[in-house]
Amino acid sequence: MNIVCLDLEGVLVPEIWIAFSEASGIPELKRTTRDEPDYDKLMHFRLEILKEHRLGIKEIRDTIRTIDPLPGAKAFLDALRAQTQVLILSDTFEQFAAPLMEKLGYPTIMCNSLEIGADGAITGYRMRCEKSKLTTVKALQSIGYETIAAGDSFNDLAMIRASRAGFLFRAPDSIKEANPDLQTFETYEEFQRGIEEALRS
Repeated sequence: MNIVCLDLEGVLVPEIWIAFSEASGIPELKRTTRDEPDYDKLMHFRLEILKEHRLGIKEIRDTIRTIDPLPGAKAFLDALRAQTQVLILSDTFEQFAAPLMEKLGYPTIMCNSLEIGADGAITGYRMRCEKSKLTTVKALQSIGYETIAAGDSFNDLAMIRASRAGFLFRAPDSIKEANPDLQTFETYEEFQRGIEEALRS
């Protein structure tokens, strides 16, 4: 049995933190997992900036409500879900994901959770499990699934390489150049064809 594991941000929806950076006028928040391999370091950096500017969950949710899936993403996801099981594996947070999942037709997502104070300040975060994407892919494999994985960032590489087939989608040049053996797609049409070929192999 096959299951396709997809990253969320940059693959199906725009990067939330980049959108919030633009909405808030704080350029430092444009830094994402495409730029920083150490997720813990990245999140502590983000939380310090939010604290400094007295921004919390309300302001971020207000921005998220304005975000739509990338053009063609929902049609791609619908077509893929008609053929096989699909699981979104993301390092985003359940408090961020809900409006986006509605716009994508409520696919299954596994992500993390924020710690939020009574005043709405984001005080910390809880990872679902250590190395959550890789750990989930290995768990799926342990119960009989063949995984096909795709993403665009440093934190996707482990699940991609652990899977029977793995791809990069619209990854930055730095990641593509560092991983020349990984097949890369730039459009949903070729991405879908690549996954369909992997499903048949």
